[in-house]
Amino acid sequence: MSSSGGYSVGEVARTAKVTVRTLHHYDEIGLLSPRGRTRAGYRRYQDADLDRLQRILFYRELGFPLEEIAAILDDDSVSPSEHLRRQHRLLSDRIRHLQELAAAVEHAMEAQKMGIRLTPEEKFEVFGESYREEWEGEAEQRWGGTEAWAQSQSRTGGYGKDDWQRVKAEMDGLNARLAEAHTAGLPADGAEAMELAEAHRRQITDNFYDCTFEIHRCLAQMYIADPRFTATYEQLAPGLAQWLHDAILANADHRTGGQA
Repeated sequence: MSSSGGYSVGEVARTAKVTVRTLHHYDEIGLLSPRGRTRAGYRRYQDADLDRLQRILFYRELGFPLEEIAAILDDDSVSPSEHLRRQHRLLSDRIRHLQELAAAVEHAMEAQKMGIRLTPEEKFEVFGESYREEWEGEAEQRWGGTEAWAQSQSRTGGYGKDDWQRVKAEMDGLNARLAEAHTAGLPADGAEAMELAEAHRRQITDNFYDCTFEIHRCLAQMYIADPRFTATYEQLAPGLAQWLHDAILANADHRTGGQA
């Protein structure tokens, strides 16, 4: 588009991926009134109008109501650079929130495949708002015919909310130790990493089912093959999924002499 004569409402709508009706509404409420008009009275947007539209769409994406967006943008005490800094802070907050949700998803996936015995309200209280009950059906379809599944169902059948809160706290603590070890640059086949991998295996055995080294190897593969598990560990520390996978295999080989 050429800025010499401004931009038509249709051009702006196509570029910004909004509807013409949306732009008309913004004009009607005084949120974005184009600075130019043709002789026939048609709207013509200038570069400054497009800058304002970009800010409007950013704040709208973050859930700000239009009235609040107008107040923010019309505050003459805020410079363009401060708007950018504010946007950066808001995006950083959103990223942190999504990371927390990703961690909650991991806990939910771990829990649902083990056969949770909680009310829906308790599930959301323990595992967070991101918990989805349909994950339990997916887990049963995937592992329902295995001995580990039957053992897990029997063992966790008597678990209450306090038990699951304890399990979650243990998982959080171990995940923090894993992330710290990886971030510190410890080798995945080193003694400390293998001890953490063994703690991971024992945590499963103590709380859910007898996690043999063969099963643990399969779980390690799932952590890098299933994007949901991979993403969860990556949120804790970039590269952690692969590091944990390697540590689990190293620990299993070390303790079994390379036998399954």
